[in-house]
Amino acid sequence: MSDQQRPGDRADAFVFTPRKNGQSQSVSDELAAWMGTGWADTEVRDLDPIEQAPHTARRRAALSAAFPGERLVVPAGQLVTRSNDTEYPFRAATDYAYLTGDTADGGCLVLSPNAGGGHDALLYLKPRSDRENGEFWLGQYGELWTGRRNSLQEASVLFGVPTADVRTLPEDLRTGTATLRAVRGHDEDVDALVDEVRGGADTEARAKSARLDEELGVELADHRLVKDEWEVAQLQRAVDATVLGFNDVVAALPQAQDTSERFVEGTFFLRARVEGNDVGYGTIAASGPNATTLHWTRNDGPVREGDLLLLDAGVETTTLYTADVTRTMPVSGTFTDLQRKVYDLVYAAQEAGIAAVAPGRAFGDFHRASQRVLAEGLVEWGLLEGPVERVLDLGLQRRYTLHGTGHMLGLDVHDCAVARQEAHLYGELEAGMVLTVEPGLYFQPDDLTVPEELRGTGVRIEDDVLVTEQGRTVMSAGLPRSSAEVEAWLAERMPRA
Repeated sequence: MSDQQRPGDRADAFVFTPRKNGQSQSVSDELAAWMGTGWADTEVRDLDPIEQAPHTARRRAALSAAFPGERLVVPAGQLVTRSNDTEYPFRAATDYAYLTGDTADGGCLVLSPNAGGGHDALLYLKPRSDRENGEFWLGQYGELWTGRRNSLQEASVLFGVPTADVRTLPEDLRTGTATLRAVRGHDEDVDALVDEVRGGADTEARAKSARLDEELGVELADHRLVKDEWEVAQLQRAVDATVLGFNDVVAALPQAQDTSERFVEGTFFLRARVEGNDVGYGTIAASGPNATTLHWTRNDGPVREGDLLLLDAGVETTTLYTADVTRTMPVSGTFTDLQRKVYDLVYAAQEAGIAAVAPGRAFGDFHRASQRVLAEGLVEWGLLEGPVERVLDLGLQRRYTLHGTGHMLGLDVHDCAVARQEAHLYGELEAGMVLTVEPGLYFQPDDLTVPEELRGTGVRIEDDVLVTEQGRTVMSAGLPRSSAEVEAWLAERMPRA
């Protein structure tokens, strides 16, 4: 790679700056002139809008109605350095993708108030790299290095929004006097520009600005709580691809026993890349006692005969919607009696939780239903002293259950996390909401309050559930859930020597 300017720099100011130890230290005038000629016109003129364009237009209109007379700034984000001159794979900011359908880096959506009381949307994007000044072949982010970008005209057709060169954003934002709100934390340059435009360095002004931005983020999260039909279809695609990934893992379990949990992780990742954009979050491939660590993503432990493997993974679609599914399976193909006992209690808790998902029910009902079943089982086993109501009132079961029973799902794996509590945590479920139901039991390897034979056992079962007008649909029903079904699944799909 070369050390060149980013496309956000002015194209007419592009200067070839070779890497200190790069092999190409200079460019002859003859080569530069030749590289600027002889290129065909590749503009695409018969494009149709992306399929979610009507939905993104409706979302922008709803956001406009929430903030009349104010200017709203929603950036996509920039590439983030991984090491030296390499970057992490880019993933567009959730709110930007939700409002535009664009998934590329460097863009910024601005909604500016108009005379009619609404907003005019303008999508600032990187244009195609310049063919005259050399950026397209000498620049690290030029087309011949990273691939062709849409032209501004192409992007306008695709996304159904007028477009402008992102290099004009600073000048444009510095004009106008409307109150400014921005989605923060994704693009340092945009954040700094917003601060400059706002002015006001005193504590009170900074606090007011922070409130404005927080309110914008909360409003967007509130809007995303209920999914439209297009979003539901995207989530189902993510779930269906995830089911395929779990089947791949089962088929690869014998090979995983010869390597490590990373073989499991890699097997699922292959499916995620084939079927979608990426995994929606770091895959948890936890075998044996590692399954008692909730977010075990090191995935470097052994996969042994006789252990349970807890796989928590989800495919992210090319439109950035993610599934989130967990299955706990016996590596040998058959549960021991003790493993089955723990698994069946978690399964009963999940059944109770899923049954409590319905429109009009409190969001917390499915959590309380699952926790009650787990507490009853723990009291029956003698691990907790009853009565059950006392256990639940004091939260004593949490020593072994640890986490909540589920969360919203969508563009983020923990979707709508900053939504208003009265609309989310303390609100009611509505048709179109999608959530996970994922109870678990985790007996830590060093927990002396449980019998030795239970220590190091972790079980979680997680499914993605759509709230419907009639009740619920388990979107991940393509995977088995009961212990008997899991064993039959393994017997069918896991190769035998």
